[in-house]
Amino acid sequence: MELERIALSPRGPLDLPLSILEVGCAGRFELITQEEKPNGDGFPLTTLPHGLPPYAEELVTELEQRFLSSPDWLPIHHFERSHRFWPREKDVESLFEVDVTPVHSTLQADRKPTTGELLGFREALVDNMGLSAKNSLSFQRAPGLPAEALRGSATNYPFWPGGMDEPSLEQIKAQGDLEEDIDFQKDLLTVPPGWKKGVEFTKQELKASPGLLNLTHLLGALDTFELGSSSDEESKEKAEDVEKRKRKARGRGGAKGEEQPPAEPAPLQRASSLEELVLKEVTSGPKPAQQAAPVSPAEPPKEQWAIPVDVSSPVDDFYKRIPDPAFKWPFEPDVFQKQAILHLEKHDSVFVAAHTSAGKTVVAEYAIALSQKHMTRTVYTSPIKALSNQKFRDFKNTFGDVGLLTGDVQLHPEASCLIMTTEILRSMLYNGSDVLRDLEWVIFDEVHYINDSERGVVWEEVLIMLPDHVNIILLSATVPNTLEFADWIGRIKRKKIYVISTLKRPVPLEHYLYTGNSQKTQNELFLLVDARGSFLTKGYYDAVEAKKERTSKYSQTFGAKQPMHPGAGPGQDKNIWLSLINMLRKKDQLPMVAFTFSRNRCDDNASMLTTVDLTTTTEKSEIHVFFQKCISRLKGTDRQLPQVLHMVDLLKRGIGVHHSGILPILKEVIEMLFSKGLVKILFATETFAMGVNMPARTVVFDSIRKHDGANFRDLMPAEYIQMAGRAGRRGLDTTGMVIILCKHQVPEMADLHRMMLGKPTQLQSQFRLTYTMILNLLRVEALRVEDMMKRSFSEFHARKDSKVYGYRIAQLSSLLAKMEAADTSGQLSDLPEYSRVVRELQETREVIQRRVMESVNGLKALSVGRVIVVKNQQHKNALGVILQVSSDTANRSFHALVICEKRPTGGDSDAGRESRAISPPEVLLPDDLLRTRLFLPEGPCGHVIEKLGPADISGVTTKTLRVNAERILEDFKKRQMPRFRNDPPGPSAATATQELLRLAESSPEGLPLLDPVNDLQLKDIEVVEGVMKARRLEERLPGFQCVHSPRFPAESVRFQERQRVQEELEELRFLLSDQSLMLLPEYHQRVEVLRSLGYINEGGAVELKGSVARQISNHELLLTQLLLDNTLTDLRPEEIVALLSCTVCQVRTQVEPQLPSVLQKGIEHIRSVAEEIALLQRKCGLQESVEDFVEQYKFGLVEVVYEWARGMPFAEIARLTDVQEGIVVRCIQRLDETCREMRNAARVTGEPTLHAKMETASNMIKRDIVFAASLYTQ
Repeated sequence: MELERIALSPRGPLDLPLSILEVGCAGRFELITQEEKPNGDGFPLTTLPHGLPPYAEELVTELEQRFLSSPDWLPIHHFERSHRFWPREKDVESLFEVDVTPVHSTLQADRKPTTGELLGFREALVDNMGLSAKNSLSFQRAPGLPAEALRGSATNYPFWPGGMDEPSLEQIKAQGDLEEDIDFQKDLLTVPPGWKKGVEFTKQELKASPGLLNLTHLLGALDTFELGSSSDEESKEKAEDVEKRKRKARGRGGAKGEEQPPAEPAPLQRASSLEELVLKEVTSGPKPAQQAAPVSPAEPPKEQWAIPVDVSSPVDDFYKRIPDPAFKWPFEPDVFQKQAILHLEKHDSVFVAAHTSAGKTVVAEYAIALSQKHMTRTVYTSPIKALSNQKFRDFKNTFGDVGLLTGDVQLHPEASCLIMTTEILRSMLYNGSDVLRDLEWVIFDEVHYINDSERGVVWEEVLIMLPDHVNIILLSATVPNTLEFADWIGRIKRKKIYVISTLKRPVPLEHYLYTGNSQKTQNELFLLVDARGSFLTKGYYDAVEAKKERTSKYSQTFGAKQPMHPGAGPGQDKNIWLSLINMLRKKDQLPMVAFTFSRNRCDDNASMLTTVDLTTTTEKSEIHVFFQKCISRLKGTDRQLPQVLHMVDLLKRGIGVHHSGILPILKEVIEMLFSKGLVKILFATETFAMGVNMPARTVVFDSIRKHDGANFRDLMPAEYIQMAGRAGRRGLDTTGMVIILCKHQVPEMADLHRMMLGKPTQLQSQFRLTYTMILNLLRVEALRVEDMMKRSFSEFHARKDSKVYGYRIAQLSSLLAKMEAADTSGQLSDLPEYSRVVRELQETREVIQRRVMESVNGLKALSVGRVIVVKNQQHKNALGVILQVSSDTANRSFHALVICEKRPTGGDSDAGRESRAISPPEVLLPDDLLRTRLFLPEGPCGHVIEKLGPADISGVTTKTLRVNAERILEDFKKRQMPRFRNDPPGPSAATATQELLRLAESSPEGLPLLDPVNDLQLKDIEVVEGVMKARRLEERLPGFQCVHSPRFPAESVRFQERQRVQEELEELRFLLSDQSLMLLPEYHQRVEVLRSLGYINEGGAVELKGSVARQISNHELLLTQLLLDNTLTDLRPEEIVALLSCTVCQVRTQVEPQLPSVLQKGIEHIRSVAEEIALLQRKCGLQESVEDFVEQYKFGLVEVVYEWARGMPFAEIARLTDVQEGIVVRCIQRLDETCREMRNAARVTGEPTLHAKMETASNMIKRDIVFAASLYTQ
């Protein structure tokens, strides 16, 4: 009987012989595939000598066994045990315990490479053990405490910034070896300290002494050398012979390169004595080094870190290349979005520059989805808190797993996408947050905010400090220098940045002028720039005519006397707005945003439209319900605030106001109603255009002038484009309408053209040094402040060619090594000093001459007919006469007639110029410098008409000539034509030439020159000192001995050549060194301030005071000094927080606060401390004035904050000051951040009293409407 095959069910996953074993202490796991033996013994137990190590039972299991399965174990069931306590005994010795030394080894599995079979285990040493957040910048360090994982700790080291060279252990070890081991053959010094020369141990060939005559050598020299210029016939024969040889060489050059004509012996120069001849022969030495081509290192390839991406051609294979995209949209992405997504998939960093509402957020969304797919994290940074809140709501609806971190709010910090302000990210980087370990992308929104003078430095700090593994996404409005900015980021991070820039608008804009409310023009708009971007002058002139007609009608009605600005005044303003709103309503062009550059004017414009009602009954009901729901979280008194009641009335009629003076919760209500289309007209300031994605149908500009804090000016193109870009809703409108109100005159056409079609502002560095930055970097030995400065955008232009400089340095070093040093022994010992004096004299004379050329009296002297001395490559001390002076003050030039050798052709030949250009350095004797030996032609005298610059004129003589300048210039122009080229010069030119020649012949040693001080009356201190210095140097010249040596000319040329190479080398080395950094002097000054205050010691190590100051992000010096001198400790919490308001209040107030005497004394003390700090800063060299430093602390809100902390309702607070409610709220919110920082600083100093008071103060001000939660986070 055949055995039936038994059908066994397949083994389940739990039945397979698989188990996982944790190996070592590093968290690594190994897979074990061997079955247990019958005795239950597993494979690892047979190889480890003592079996598996013991392990703690899981907490859940323990809870189940002890508490749930046997409740009798709980002490509540035993009455007698519940009241027992164990007295704690002091154990002082426990304070001396140290942490257990980390394990330096781990277990590693040995496997067969072919099958993966586990063969056994071995012990292996572990690198980087003992690293922690307190002593290392490496990612290999152990994670910090869970409580510090998000924001890090002020005592943590930051992670190593990407792009900086991190020293490896091998390099550190090698450096240590070099320091300890000395090679006694090579490393010993030969020059003692303070000496110029030392012992030369190298073998040197004996050279003949300069004074010793070697007869054999002399005769040999006479045999091989020919005496130069012996006769004319000989020289002619020699020239012919050389020419023949050259022709032969050209004929054979291509075939046989090695066959060279025999070297021509150099002619021996005539000498006055036999001794001089021998000296020349002996000291001539080898040929000059520059003739030998040095073997220089290869030139570095040009680096390109910013790579522009072509967005003109469509991406047809997008879905083939990304078959399974991480995120899908209900619409088809644009080309630039697809290009960006392709690069994100490759883990590239991108810079996307596009207009507002073009769809840059799509790129950010894909990066967030990609990080969720990769199970990593993304940080999205924005410049302003309001934008962070809005993005949190948008991304929360899209992705769900999103967190928010701002100064006072922390929501879902464990989420994969964290939205925060850039300041928070900077703090996390300096504090070594463990979030950075999992970070894949950092998205910088509104990057053009880097131009902000106050906060732009934060972007640069963050970009420099980001670790290497983090990729960067930059989103910006269109700026002209995207490539330059991306190149800077790529260079400092050493990664390619792909630049995706598009000028296309999804909804094109049309720009109009609206001139007023006359019957004819109240429904008429004048098109100025059409959808294609063409500027229409017709529309401009029509608007001007309409405005003129309106003005003339006014004069006919009210008489000739009329106001300076017709159409001005509240009544006319109201009429213009009413006419505009009616017209837009008829044309169905609402909703609209009206940008007004004054908070008060926003409120006034909205308040005067009392008759306007733009909403239906249904919309009114919807607005009422939504508004009541939003403010239901507020206290009863807060709901009755005047601003709240006024806003309800406006909103029900479809009008909104949005600026920094509006309460934050009301601003959010207005934004939400506007996005729903219920607010038809929104009067807003410029901040509404910053990143808030709320487009309208129409944008109106109340004016095109704004006050920027210093003065009134026209809008910049970037500002105008940013605000105008809010017009046009994608998918709803075909074009966006932008209207400029012409209330007074129509603006100038040039101003409008520049504003609408001009180039946006370039991204510019706002990098500056702060005390917090310096202290943060000084505490970490491996990071230097100089490295931070080198990598700033401000130093980019100076540092981008560093590799080219390195290559040139290597070239020059090689050349210098081959050049022979000039002989400065004996009579030539003062040659270096002579060269220095000559050079200093020439530079001083150049400075004086330049100041003469720039002065009014100097230019008067340099009029037509003035005789001058010309010195340049073509002329050496030749006399000339000025014929014409240019009117261009920036690049002043002079047409002059200059005497020269007469030439057969009309002008100077190019060959002659070239031969002069490559002439060797000039050897200047004292006579040449003390007397201007004028040029005298050897043959007939000719002349040239040349255009001279200020540098070509070496002297202005006291002589003038009467010349017919116009006739001479006309004659010269005529002789430039081919027909008249060989004509003789005209009589006027010939007369001037003869006059100049007569002057030169009468005074060959030089004509008297105009003295800058006595003749030209230049009393400028620089000129007077320059003249005195030049005289001192001239007096020293006759005393030098080197000029009397027969070898002076040769050695002088050699010395100058070597000096030139050395100077270029020093300049290049300086450019690559820290000394060339622009901010280095300020850095040293700020370090000196910190050292004087005791924040750092003499060696630069951070002291306790410095550690306190590092906890504070703004006004760190003042707050640290107040904390350490115990000024705040004795005050009550409400008094402390009131005084601290001076650091966050930026507005001036006209109301005089009523303050108790304690606060008055506190204010006086704060001012005195600020004055002490300012005086110290001035003493250390910083430029900020004492008045400016003290004035930045404004005490206008001290009473408001004091009463708020004491519990006064907000309605009463608002009556105490003329500052608008929204600004008060913002100040108190920022004050809470300051309180937290001061609390942490008090903990560092060990001040429990102040720590508790700051905690109390923070809780006192955190209440009611000021800290109402954002509607976007609900």
